Amino acid sequence: MSSEKSKVYFGSIQHGIMAKFASFAVKVDKITEMLIEQTPIEKKDKIAIKMHLGFQDGYQTIPVFFVRRIVEALKKTGGYPFITDTSTAVYNAVNRGYTQETCGCPIIPVAGVKDGYSTPVEINFRGFDTLDLGGVLKDADVLIDLSHAKGHGACGYGGAIKNLALGGYAASSRWYKIHGVSHVDQYWDGEKGSIEHAQKLVEACPYRALSYDEKNHKLARNYHDCHQCFTCLELDEGVGAVKVPRESYSAFQEMIAISSQKVLETFDPSKVFYLNFLTQITAYCDCLGAGQPPVVNDIGILGSKDIIAIETATLDLIKKEGLIKELIPPYLKHVNLDPSADLHPFMRLHGPYKDPYEAVKFGEKLNMGSSQYELVEVLSPEETAKMKPAGKTFESEPTFF
Repeated sequence: MSSEKSKVYFGSIQHGIMAKFASFAVKVDKITEMLIEQTPIEKKDKIAIKMHLGFQDGYQTIPVFFVRRIVEALKKTGGYPFITDTSTAVYNAVNRGYTQETCGCPIIPVAGVKDGYSTPVEINFRGFDTLDLGGVLKDADVLIDLSHAKGHGACGYGGAIKNLALGGYAASSRWYKIHGVSHVDQYWDGEKGSIEHAQKLVEACPYRALSYDEKNHKLARNYHDCHQCFTCLELDEGVGAVKVPRESYSAFQEMIAISSQKVLETFDPSKVFYLNFLTQITAYCDCLGAGQPPVVNDIGILGSKDIIAIETATLDLIKKEGLIKELIPPYLKHVNLDPSADLHPFMRLHGPYKDPYEAVKFGEKLNMGSSQYELVEVLSPEETAKMKPAGKTFESEPTFF
């Protein structure tokens, strides 16, 4: 990797003056244009815009208002943009305002209409040989990784890496392999734990992260829901039937770094760029299909040609902003708000084993990019405060007077 720092462009949610030229929308436009200029998009190139379209009653995904502006900017290159996500998200995207008409381009399931249009990619990680990469991504010439930054139950944070790592694959790989990698490590010893002990463990878990299969005498942990409160270990003291292996949490982080790398390997690196929206930052992913209280103030937008740089910058800005304590959901019972603890806000919410920087570090080891970045602010509040608007831009045309 080059010793030169990667550029990460930043547009703050804050305005320096009440004027259109200083608005957040214009900052999104400007950063998108800057990245397009650095990306050799050829006429008739097929441009995949990978984003998370959300589920059911979730309304905090990237607003279609911005999506359309990005699509229209890409059309000016002569390429053909389309939006892609998992089949489930695509099929009910209309409920959240995403249609071909509103977005300005087709919306296509990443692995086809039956989630079977995929191609195997080798990973050879923890007993998993391959993953089924969405064929639509394989077909594309250009990739725009358009992500909503938010928390995530399994890895602490969901952004550009998670957007490709999970949303870029067929459901069987997404659920049974990528999420399943955490279960490779042994965490239940059936010879030491009785049926009654297993049932007590399930009942005691404050997050309902444990389930028990009595027929096979198997205790399962949902790592997404586990907050490492260690209630199970306290109840298991003297029995030794349960473990909470740290490596299981790290395995998921490494797996999403690997799976996102495999998506990126199908593209010419010069034909990829990343946009992260740091708005409506919730504790959990948009996968949950429900609105959530934002736990971090809106920050703005980041754009870069380097996935590791933009993810590092996103996490750094969220850490600097900190949590909105009053909006932390009451069902998160073990939030660490100790100011002396050097924890990222998402670790405070999801537990000490879910370090959001971990996947980024794995990605850097895979030479996906550099965590050393230069933050370049575009149309900063300080800059725009010194500018003079041409005139008031309240409701004007079309006029009905």
